[in-house]
Amino acid sequence: MMVGTLLLSLPGPAAVSDSSDSPAIGTAWAGNGASAVGWFHDPHSNAWTSVPVGLPDDPFKYRSKHVCRVDSNLDGSNCAGPDVECADGDNGRVVNWYRSLKVLDNYTFFAGPTCIYDEKPVDVLDQIAGQIQRQFESLPINAGTVVAQPSPHTLRGAETNFYADAAEQQFDVTMFGQKVHVVATPVQYTWNYGDGTVFGPQPSMGGPLPQERWGEKTRTSHVYAQTGDFQVVLTTSFQGTYSVNDGPPLPIPGQGQFSAPPQAISVWRSITRNYADDCNVNPQGQGCFGVPSPQ
Repeated sequence: MMVGTLLLSLPGPAAVSDSSDSPAIGTAWAGNGASAVGWFHDPHSNAWTSVPVGLPDDPFKYRSKHVCRVDSNLDGSNCAGPDVECADGDNGRVVNWYRSLKVLDNYTFFAGPTCIYDEKPVDVLDQIAGQIQRQFESLPINAGTVVAQPSPHTLRGAETNFYADAAEQQFDVTMFGQKVHVVATPVQYTWNYGDGTVFGPQPSMGGPLPQERWGEKTRTSHVYAQTGDFQVVLTTSFQGTYSVNDGPPLPIPGQGQFSAPPQAISVWRSITRNYADDCNVNPQGQGCFGVPSPQ
């Protein structure tokens, strides 16, 4: 936490009038008090602010010291230990600031510790937000499985109940050096029944029926008009959220679509015949066991 709020409220002094004391973290720190520019993250506005070195009418001159670098010429407060971690960029340096009237060399602690950068760090959160949709779509999300009733064989002209077995999934990935936790929740389903019929996207995943109710029409059931073998494909749309470094969950703008492995279904025809023979009286009668049926 930054304790030098006065440092943030002034248009300078993220500045160095004595460059020999300044942390040499970039060319911006080699100035003579007139042109160098530093960057700091203002906790009040949550914005990156550029602070030029010094002001012409400022009665003070300033000196920075890398936190915990021993300096016998000052009061030792420089070694209190940092309470700020420079996590916004590789070129940051934790410093304490000291100031003295320009006519004197009596430097005393002014503000800090804080992080100063010679270049404005890239906003990692913005980078992650810009790439999270692509990352989401590349995750190994399981679209679920297709369940058919009856299966693997069904009848032409009858209702075949299909439903999806899909669930919420969670992933931990690293993006731009940050820990990102992703939660994927199934929200919509599209059924391709393999005979040219597509149903969806729609919110119902369907559900199982007890065997005595097989053949009933359901939200996701389908009637095949032809016999044959068909490949049923389920495409599940997932909505996602992500959190960075255990922060609050944020919505992922778009959905990701993932397809389940095809489910094979064989559609047969059924033939109903009435027979007058009693197989106990005439074991060779039509419809009796072992007797070929007429074509």
